[in-house]
Amino acid sequence: MSSSLNYDALNFKLIFFTILLINATALTNQNQNPKSNSTQTQINSNSVLVALLDSHYTELSELVEKALLLQTLEQAVSQHNITIFAPNNEALERHMDPEFKRFLLEPGNLKSLQKLLLFHIIPTRVGSEQWPGQDTGSVAVAHHKTLCVEESENRLPLTRGNSGEKIVGGLAKVTRPDDVTRPDGLIHGIERLLVPRSVQEEFNRRRSLTSISAVLPEGAPVVDPRTHRLKKPAPVPAGAPPVLPIYDAMAPGPSLAPAPAPGPGGPRHHFDGESQVKDFIQTLLHYGGYNELADILVNLTSLATEMGRLVSEGYVLTVLAPNDEAMAKLTTDQLSDPGAPEQIMYYHLIPEYQTEESMYNSVRRFGKVQYDTLRLPHKVVAEEADGSVKFGSGEGSAYLFDPDIYTDGRISVQGIDGVLFPVEETKEKPASKVSPATATKVVANQRRGKLLEVACSMAGVFGHFTSCN
Repeated sequence: MSSSLNYDALNFKLIFFTILLINATALTNQNQNPKSNSTQTQINSNSVLVALLDSHYTELSELVEKALLLQTLEQAVSQHNITIFAPNNEALERHMDPEFKRFLLEPGNLKSLQKLLLFHIIPTRVGSEQWPGQDTGSVAVAHHKTLCVEESENRLPLTRGNSGEKIVGGLAKVTRPDDVTRPDGLIHGIERLLVPRSVQEEFNRRRSLTSISAVLPEGAPVVDPRTHRLKKPAPVPAGAPPVLPIYDAMAPGPSLAPAPAPGPGGPRHHFDGESQVKDFIQTLLHYGGYNELADILVNLTSLATEMGRLVSEGYVLTVLAPNDEAMAKLTTDQLSDPGAPEQIMYYHLIPEYQTEESMYNSVRRFGKVQYDTLRLPHKVVAEEADGSVKFGSGEGSAYLFDPDIYTDGRISVQGIDGVLFPVEETKEKPASKVSPATATKVVANQRRGKLLEVACSMAGVFGHFTSCN
């Protein structure tokens, strides 16, 4: 009994010393790395960044999120006060050059967008009272460094105009001074965008390269009508659209032969179509409400593979994507026929690159617009209705429900609230199944020919050929 008590006491001492050793090690590591618990910056709900995201400067806050600058700004706010010069929404929506805005939002120009936004923030609190030129004896100009450290001219001048208005960067007037004030910074509203010199030079360089990279017009290639192939392949520059129509590049469907999944495309692979198709299908799944369409494209058919091959060949596609609610209305008879899912999806693929804006502008201008589909020879009709785009007519129509779900310049996905079917030609049928009344057959008397009558009359004069009577 005593031995068991000694054994329990020994175990207790070992456990106690082990706990003390673990605590001592943790304290030592904490003393050696005092900043280990503070690597992630805590942002107060009363911060100027939270106020910017919730303010009426919605366009600027969206650009900050797209530029992935929230973590950078959180670190800047944790170190010092900041002053944000925020362009109003009108300056970013209407007064900005559309080409310049498109340049900033391209994925490859993320650095330029970050430079542009950081150029509007200085790591110093400058309110209306601290603005230069406030008093008659004070300095009229003050230069402040911005957070855009990669800019060579990283200084933003703050001045006053002739009438005393506050001016930023020598161009933009402050329209709403001290618009948002918080303990860690403030926001001034300005009338226009501030563009650093390096961003402007990069945009000018890209625009000049685009203008001089036009392809000279050449003669149309000769296509053999029997094989639908080029008689003499013409040299095709990289990135140029394909010469043959998209229908000649499609794989044979089930109506022609039970062809396997389409193989790899031609020798020209200037676009990674498989990655783009995979990207837009993942976008559909993350967007929500289009799982049935993604399942048909990937599992039920081989259309995803074929679309990837077409995009790799240089073709562009617009997908009219029915949502799950619309796909649930399909009956078993509509999907049971061989090749029915493919034919339904082919009618929702337009061999053009169309966005919600381009389609709406077309129907507003021309009324009804017919778009070619991959289901020959049927076309889908679009028209303007209730401020949106309506496809089809009657009960089989569908409205543009979720515009621009995915747009990358090669594939455009537009969500619709119905499944479209081509208008089939109806055959004329008789009004009733009653057979028409048959007319009574009348046997007509046989008539003699004129020559025979004359001959008989002459023979009768001489008394011969009495049989003529």
